[in-house]
Amino acid sequence: MNKLIWLVLFLLPLGSAAVPITAQSWLVATGDGKIIDGANIKESRSIASITKLVTVMVVLDAKQDPNERLTKYTRSELIQLALVKSDNTAAKKLCDTYPGGDSRCIASMNYKMHSMGLSATKFVEPTGLSVMNISTAEELVTIVLEAQKYPAIVEASRSSQIKIKIRKQWLVFNNTNPIIGKRHDFIVSKTGYIRASGGCIVMLLDTDIGRRLVVVLGSKNTHTRIPEAEFIANNY
Repeated sequence: MNKLIWLVLFLLPLGSAAVPITAQSWLVATGDGKIIDGANIKESRSIASITKLVTVMVVLDAKQDPNERLTKYTRSELIQLALVKSDNTAAKKLCDTYPGGDSRCIASMNYKMHSMGLSATKFVEPTGLSVMNISTAEELVTIVLEAQKYPAIVEASRSSQIKIKIRKQWLVFNNTNPIIGKRHDFIVSKTGYIRASGGCIVMLLDTDIGRRLVVVLGSKNTHTRIPEAEFIANNY
């Protein structure tokens, strides 16, 4: 474990929410992307469903009709499902119906990363299920700062749940980040998990000590990633 993290844990007053960091790679930055601290920030790792931020960005860049019905859901609803519920089928459908289809969608995702100068970030599919979707904590800072420019991403990141009406039935889907709507003012939030990636999350949020951008990759599991990210956000 990073020696500074141990120091912070020992210096915290009794009763504070001390959380040991299991993440293999993590960082905290200011709201404008200046890195404050971290560990293994240049290490390439699978990023799981954090991928969906980039999938949605290129879909929004294509300026397709948000109200077009693609399945029982509209394109706008699929975007919400991909971001809030982290629905893999929704992300796949968004990419399949991208101009030129799935292959063009993946090419656009990689081109966008290249155009942003992110040489360590690569995608082979739109959901995050592949271990070959990789990035670094350092490059994810740039991705999150780009994501905040998209109102649909910010709206989803601030939604504790979404409700979609199908015929006469309302379907309710909870956000994979359970602290949204309970604590902090979120601007961007996206979780991820596959076995190869461990627990992952990126967050851009306002805290009592200012706006913070947090990246956690390779946390022990889906239960540890959010407490670790929140601890990092609140203590740097």
